[in-house]
Amino acid sequence: MSDINKTMKAWQLHEFGLDNLTLGNVTTPEPKAHEILIKVGAVSLNFRDKAIVDGIYEPEMIPKPLIPVSDAAGTVVSVGADVTKFKVGDRVISHLYSHWIDGAPASDEPDYCLGAPYPGGLAEYMILEAESAVLAPSTITDEEASTLPIAALTAWFSLVTYGNLKAGETVVIQGTGGVSIFGLQIAHALGARVIVTTSSDAKGKKAKELGADEIINYVTTPDWAKEVQRLTNGIGADQLLEVVGGEGLNDSIEATKVTGQISVIGFLAGQTTNLDLMRIIFRQTKIQGIAVGHLTAFEEMNKAFDTYNIKPVIEKVYPFEQAVEAYQHLAKGAFGKIVIKVS
Repeated sequence: MSDINKTMKAWQLHEFGLDNLTLGNVTTPEPKAHEILIKVGAVSLNFRDKAIVDGIYEPEMIPKPLIPVSDAAGTVVSVGADVTKFKVGDRVISHLYSHWIDGAPASDEPDYCLGAPYPGGLAEYMILEAESAVLAPSTITDEEASTLPIAALTAWFSLVTYGNLKAGETVVIQGTGGVSIFGLQIAHALGARVIVTTSSDAKGKKAKELGADEIINYVTTPDWAKEVQRLTNGIGADQLLEVVGGEGLNDSIEATKVTGQISVIGFLAGQTTNLDLMRIIFRQTKIQGIAVGHLTAFEEMNKAFDTYNIKPVIEKVYPFEQAVEAYQHLAKGAFGKIVIKVS
């Protein structure tokens, strides 16, 4: 640790609310035997990060003060005594569920998440468990790499790991945020027909440039589920990425085919819903809860991204000092990802 500063700049959340996220100096952590210390190059923001700051995401499990933000990419500067997987100088990416390596998740996986309850990457340095860090693809920058751990893996785990997506199937993607744009890129690369719902014709046009086959503006076409049925000759979509939540889940059931899969990812419109159970029963809908994915899928996804040359879509990169502005941008909505460059 000789050439690493004893203190580092870090953003810390002292109480819930963005006003309580402040930049200061803290002691630079030292890696334990099984850990690595990375110099953070960039972090990307997810809705989870905003919900944590707002105090609506499992508030009882958030320690204070907290260095927030789970998704980071950077360079290894120090390794613990038992680490053989990485060496100083390697570029790596964080993985949200630091103990979920493969298979079914354990009941306590959320206890080991980065960015809460574990410290996150909105700092000059960050500790990662070596076992759960991932080598960054050499073809992408730190800024791009930082967008992969939650947004990309959530879309991949939904469509591919659980959904077993095949060419020629139809996928409905809600919106044009981080998870949604990765979902569009993955589904398009794998040969699916992609229908994107959006409130903005301008964003719809951008989604078409990324490979969307159909755009439904749900402001001008509020019965978007009926429009999906029309576009699929009354059959419905094979899969749907549900990022809105709330009462809209009933519309998602209407938009998917009999035995279709709805991946429940987000809760933009609320964390509870009144479901029409008879529709689920008769349509035999598969409603799959998605909490990102495991490390094995992450590594498979990175290989596929190289194969298909999928490049993350970043709307804006903020400097480290403007983290609060980055959160404010995320709250307004973005096409793709918001990134904070740390070093």
